[in-house]
Amino acid sequence: MQITFTGSPRSSIGIEWELELVDRETGELRSGATEILDLLARRLGTEHPKAKHELLDSCVEVITGVCGTVGEALADLDGTVQEVREVAHTLGLELMCSGSHPSTDWATQQISPMPRYHQLIDQMQWMARQLQIFGVHVHVGVRSGEKAVPIVNALTAYVPHLLALSASSPYWVGTDTGLASYRSKVFEGLPTAGPPYQLSGWPQFEVFMETLIAAGTISSIREVWWDIRPHPDFGTVELRIFDGLPTLLEVGVAAALSQCLVVMLDAQLDRGCSLPVPHDWIVRENKWRAARYGLDTDIIVDEHGNTRPLRESVVELVHELGPVADQLGCGEELAAAHEVLARGPSYTRQRRVAERHGGDLRAVVHSLVEEMRTGRPEAG
Repeated sequence: MQITFTGSPRSSIGIEWELELVDRETGELRSGATEILDLLARRLGTEHPKAKHELLDSCVEVITGVCGTVGEALADLDGTVQEVREVAHTLGLELMCSGSHPSTDWATQQISPMPRYHQLIDQMQWMARQLQIFGVHVHVGVRSGEKAVPIVNALTAYVPHLLALSASSPYWVGTDTGLASYRSKVFEGLPTAGPPYQLSGWPQFEVFMETLIAAGTISSIREVWWDIRPHPDFGTVELRIFDGLPTLLEVGVAAALSQCLVVMLDAQLDRGCSLPVPHDWIVRENKWRAARYGLDTDIIVDEHGNTRPLRESVVELVHELGPVADQLGCGEELAAAHEVLARGPSYTRQRRVAERHGGDLRAVVHSLVEEMRTGRPEAG
């Protein structure tokens, strides 16, 4: 099976941001995506090109066009968010983003009217029905599938860094799960989700996809939801590891890290370097540690079991990527990682709010709505 990879200019970037719709009075998730998208379509005379349905009718996904810089992508996102917010407010709805809603029961949620989502529910049953989770996806352009596969392999070493910085799903149906990112574990319930398989190259990727399609596991490549994957149609490497991010500042950090890492690895390939392929068991163990403990964990750095603090490794990574960020014009967005480290990722901020309010998760929802409105994390 031949799969065409539509190559992109190096470092082009696109972002997808899944937004929760919450009732202004109760703070619970409430259906409204269909109504919002219909109202936007009436204004434009056609479907909105950058606001889309997601699995649940209590979620609107906003997307960018193909952008040259992180700053351009953030401005693109912000413009669409403002349009969605204006219409949502007329319906008594607020916008927020987190990996999971702190309190809403997934069993109460309506599925979007799109046929492919109902097909997913029919196929996966409760494993899909409980996907009341929200994320951020970042696409970075690469020129060929031959480059995309080794870049995906090498990026798996950074899964704990990216997940811990974005972790924002400590609560599930009103209970503290004890995890920093429960979303990442819920999503792994799907058979084609989780860490990517480390493949030898584009031909093996084609064989693997052909096997899955022939066996009836998937009907198209779009149904492979790895944490990091090649996206042949867009000509990108897509990083899907991030929990839903509450603020535009944090989306910028995720985008800058993604763009810088892909461009750095792409340049190493151009110099004739062989990119490292981390051991699968180390990738999975490090992902678990980041999902469970967030930044406050040690990650495994070699096959002998040596470890180092993840927080220390994140600081070093941001420093290492500084020259690449300056080259790409995203130095400010990358440097904002230090603000996230200082104030704490969303999972720590949510828990602080809950503690200050005697465990009242409505206060957590209010803080998430306010953070999205201001675009910056609340101070500790």
